[in-house]
Amino acid sequence: MKQNTLFIADLHLSDQQPEIYARFQKFIKNKARKARALYILGDLFEYYLGDDAISGVIKLVRDDINELEKNHATKCYFMPGNRDFLLSSKFADLQVLQDPTCIKLDNNNIILTHGDILCTDDKEYQLIRKTLRSSQWQQGFLSKNLKERIQFAKEARDKSQKHTKISSSEIMDVNSRAMKKMFNQFNVPLMIHGHTHRPAFHSYKQNNKQLQRMVLGDWHYQTSYIEYKNNHFQLITC
Repeated sequence: MKQNTLFIADLHLSDQQPEIYARFQKFIKNKARKARALYILGDLFEYYLGDDAISGVIKLVRDDINELEKNHATKCYFMPGNRDFLLSSKFADLQVLQDPTCIKLDNNNIILTHGDILCTDDKEYQLIRKTLRSSQWQQGFLSKNLKERIQFAKEARDKSQKHTKISSSEIMDVNSRAMKKMFNQFNVPLMIHGHTHRPAFHSYKQNNKQLQRMVLGDWHYQTSYIEYKNNHFQLITC
């Protein structure tokens, strides 16, 4: 019987960086096939333009996930990130989670979130996020032809990179008040998220309770994941 559960985020897969997909494929074959569940906490792709625009590396990943479910009984879950929030349950044989979501592994209650909603000091981004997540904007965007959507994605990526360069590292990180508010909302001691690209485990004490925030790393230069096994969480980079 499979015992471990895996968490990943921020792979930013694209046709332009095949080396990242090669690492993802190796991870799927060597680790995910042996897991009881795989949680993908957003930004699996550099951008995702809709379920009607699947080709290249996106199609390969879809086939990988379907194969995991069908042939290896690894349950796959996906939580949208800031780059692939248009991905739906039509994409592959996986379950799409709301952000945030609380899950239970054995006796551990855990908050899962992509993490961008915790970066409240970045007020400019939060305004953009609110617009992009609205059903009205998404319907309008998906009504455009593929060429127009690709152009929008390129422009949005350029703006995001410029914004990141001129913003302080503190603004781009999790806001402590937003983090504590989410812990209080769910009243659980554990949280796992990505987005910030700052892999680490952080411990806090709040209302006489011990809390832990576990941050996933990105995949630009390495493989990064959290493994849960035998009531223990481990952050692994390789």
